[in-house]
Amino acid sequence: MERKVIFFEVQGGSDKGADGYRKDTMPMVDALKERGQDAEVIFFDVTKKDEIFNYVKENGIAYISRINPGNLQHEAEYFDMLRDLCAVGVIGMPHPDAMIGYGSKDVLSKLVSTNLVPDDTFAYYTIEAFKAQFPSALAITERVLKQNRGSTGEGIWRVKLVEPLAEGVTEVPLDAAIKCTEAKDNHVEYWKLGEFMSFCEQYITGQNGMLIDMRFLPRITEGEIRLFMLHDKPVHVVHKKPADSEDAFSATLFSGAQYRYDSPEKWEDLVQNFLTQLPQVTNLLGNYNLPLIWTADFMLDTDDAGNDCYILGEMNCSCVGFTSELTLAHQVAEEILSCIGDIGMISA
Repeated sequence: MERKVIFFEVQGGSDKGADGYRKDTMPMVDALKERGQDAEVIFFDVTKKDEIFNYVKENGIAYISRINPGNLQHEAEYFDMLRDLCAVGVIGMPHPDAMIGYGSKDVLSKLVSTNLVPDDTFAYYTIEAFKAQFPSALAITERVLKQNRGSTGEGIWRVKLVEPLAEGVTEVPLDAAIKCTEAKDNHVEYWKLGEFMSFCEQYITGQNGMLIDMRFLPRITEGEIRLFMLHDKPVHVVHKKPADSEDAFSATLFSGAQYRYDSPEKWEDLVQNFLTQLPQVTNLLGNYNLPLIWTADFMLDTDDAGNDCYILGEMNCSCVGFTSELTLAHQVAEEILSCIGDIGMISA
């Protein structure tokens, strides 16, 4: 019996076409079938978890997760099932713990030992740690706070002092006035530091709650650079330029950013540096196989010698779409078959 590649989806959500599937799923299924590899789509339903597990265990050679986390009500149960499938030899694309590791905002704090992330990047898992560190970090330079659970810029704040501190002050007073710009739509709010920090406690509490604190990079106005990756291969680069306004720093389409698609060759320095760092990145994030389809977002900075350098802002791998370039499905299918062959030889 030929074993199938199983694509997991979930019913409902704004990412579906008229046929009920994501628009980039069936092109991958069809591309695999054209190459002689059977494939099918299964909708995850927590009430049928055991039935789905047993079917995929018996019939699947690999799974491809194509579920947007925002559409998944039972993520823990879904990830548990994926772990169990990986444990019985089904090839995970990606393994659920790789999905968590590469997709969480705290990936930045885990990679400070690489040259991709500044060493003054902090992760706050408790309110106490946030209160202890953030006023000192803000005293040094303008900051960006990123919540772990947000999307499209929600809960990502650029924080700036309204008035500079007196010379020699190393911690911002809690009654200091600050200017806060949210990436969701670049709107501005003015707060006292202590009150704003109390507001931000909501991002730390609850399941998967935490905040990333990193320095603001003024050259974000020149654009964010997204590497679209298939495993270890850069496919294209998306240059996302924020709207041209004083406070704009968000590179989301919703906030008015402009997108341009380039070949990786146009960003050779960025691409080569990232590929050089990938073995260390893989090691630091748990030594899982790289996700099948994932992205890494960078911002321009200037190093001590005055040269351009690139700072990692975040990575995404839960369900990166390519609906605007569906011909990529053939390249993805080739990568899936290559991965199945490589892992199959290792386990043989």
